[in-house]
Amino acid sequence: MDIISSWHLTGWEFAALAAAALLVGFSKTAVSGANTVSLAIFAAVLPARASTGVLLPILIAGDVLAVLTYRRHAHWPTLLRLFPAVAAGVVAGTVFLVWADDEVVRVSIGATLLLMTAVTLWRRRVAGQEDDPDAVTTRAGRVKARSYGVLGGFTTMVANAGGPVMSMYLLSAGFRKLGFLGTSAFFFLIVNVAKVPFSAGLGLIDGHSLLLDAALVLFVVPGAFIGKWAVNRINQRLFEQLVIAATVLGALQLLLR
Repeated sequence: MDIISSWHLTGWEFAALAAAALLVGFSKTAVSGANTVSLAIFAAVLPARASTGVLLPILIAGDVLAVLTYRRHAHWPTLLRLFPAVAAGVVAGTVFLVWADDEVVRVSIGATLLLMTAVTLWRRRVAGQEDDPDAVTTRAGRVKARSYGVLGGFTTMVANAGGPVMSMYLLSAGFRKLGFLGTSAFFFLIVNVAKVPFSAGLGLIDGHSLLLDAALVLFVVPGAFIGKWAVNRINQRLFEQLVIAATVLGALQLLLR
């Protein structure tokens, strides 16, 4: 295949990328944060910076399928509260990418994800109950939203690793399964589409990368259908455990690869 040869990929490497694309679809409709595994596969097979540009359109395809599936469950007050802070994070991430060292970025993001996971688990253990997603008027709630928003925008721009950040925020805010998926679906569709001009400006997305995307995007669709089938068979507690486990796994991959 011309696309495979133009990227100097072996058959096994293309198969790994296809499996990662399928996992993107699954993560968008079932276990958000699981696509950090896809991030690691893309970065292992392709050059690090190029992998970011190739993965972004794949993620957008998954976001579209997730929005079509869970559009009625989005919590718009949360989205509107997050977007200004996320925009600031995306701009900061773009500036950082101009001179960033890949290893420093990976270690910083991985350590931050582990820290946020620990904080989320500790808060739940101490409080003994979930927060209310509508309880947004307190100063602490606003500070938390802004902090997660900036970090989410920064990590999604630098390494397409915003999923675990937002997963931890939505879990800490007490979202139930469908509300979690619907809110994150719209969040990432809007944010990822907004990242395209920045990524193109940095040379991360071009005609060469889009040709590979055209071959891989077909695998996102079956992954999304598998996720939709699976999520109806996962109870709330298991769903939260899977999201946290995926976040920890993604953080460790960023730290260790």
